[in-house]
Amino acid sequence: MGVEKENLRGPIHRFGDWIVDRFVHLPRWVRLPLWRYWHGKMIAWDDDYSALRFMNYGYAPIDEPDLELEPEDQHEPFGAHLYHVAVSHVPIADKELLEVSSGRGGGAFYIARYLNPRRYVGLDISAENVEACASVYGHLPNVEFIQGEAENLPFPDNSFDHVVSVEASRAYGDIMQFFAEVRRVLRPDGTFLLTDMRWHEDMEILKGQIAEAGFTIEQEINIAPNVVRALERDNERKVELIKSRVPKMFLSAFSEFAGTIGSDRYRAFADGRMNYFSWNLRP
Repeated sequence: MGVEKENLRGPIHRFGDWIVDRFVHLPRWVRLPLWRYWHGKMIAWDDDYSALRFMNYGYAPIDEPDLELEPEDQHEPFGAHLYHVAVSHVPIADKELLEVSSGRGGGAFYIARYLNPRRYVGLDISAENVEACASVYGHLPNVEFIQGEAENLPFPDNSFDHVVSVEASRAYGDIMQFFAEVRRVLRPDGTFLLTDMRWHEDMEILKGQIAEAGFTIEQEINIAPNVVRALERDNERKVELIKSRVPKMFLSAFSEFAGTIGSDRYRAFADGRMNYFSWNLRP
């Protein structure tokens, strides 16, 4: 039945699935314009940021309470909760933070509104993202958004108490250069708050890269079960959002990208082929 269903899918849909699955392995000269195009489409389909502020897979509690949010922020609780976990390793209040690849700014919004940093800088390669986030979140006095590249951070040495990276590092062309830039902009007592996924066989490679870059893992949390729970609890909302906002030719690719139930990405998290950790790293 699965094979028959797959055979009914058109070449455009299969190509979309392939792009999502192989994106991080594409050459940089292909990946960057494709990423900008992808994000441009998402901005066009949700230009008021009313439906999609978070672009992560989410975190749903299993043996803990749901994250407490104001009523107007409760439509994307799992994306917010993932950021809460990502920065929970260290005190955030009155600190200066940099998020690399801040996307649609949901993490910046949550952390700035609920955790009271002195300053939160969201850096993203997409000028469209930066412009949109500055407009949507401009009312927050402790947040700013800057365009720039992860491997060439536009900040002086020793600029931040903490650097945050959520579901982004696997897409960079030179992760060791990114790690070196993070160390450079961190203050001597700073921390690198890395939350990311890898295929099971690639996770030890990532940990080796972390050590080679001079970081020590001070705390490690396996959050893959919580990511699966979030995908399940948030599935209905995502499916309806995709159906209502995304053109038919992109439906399959967006479903895979979003990790909806039945997608290979969902199955990979559920059966352990894809691992997901949150780390507190010390230089």
